[in-house]
Amino acid sequence: MLIQKLNDCEEIIAGDGTVLRELLHPDKQDINLRYSLAYAILPVGKTSIPHSLKTSEVYYIISGVGEMSINSEVRRIEPGDTVYIPPNAIQFLHNYGNELGC
Repeated sequence: MLIQKLNDCEEIIAGDGTVLRELLHPDKQDINLRYSLAYAILPVGKTSIPHSLKTSEVYYIISGVGEMSINSEVRRIEPGDTVYIPPNAIQFLHNYGNELGC
């Protein structure tokens, strides 16, 4: 059984200022999972760096509002939204709200 506690995961500050804690990642743990799960905070007014991963990702928005870009599609996101990001898709997030979000 694998149980990950958020506060036990190393905090990483990405080059765009996004605060990350990777909870589950198929390339970094011996688990049969086809997506990564991380806790992220994107400061107000910031945009994450466009990037892609070999595996899919799932974002669940806890707070803040913004725009999610996946390849050429851009959509508004808000608390309660779940976003599926397919493997190799170019993605980035912009927080245009007034609170930390992701």
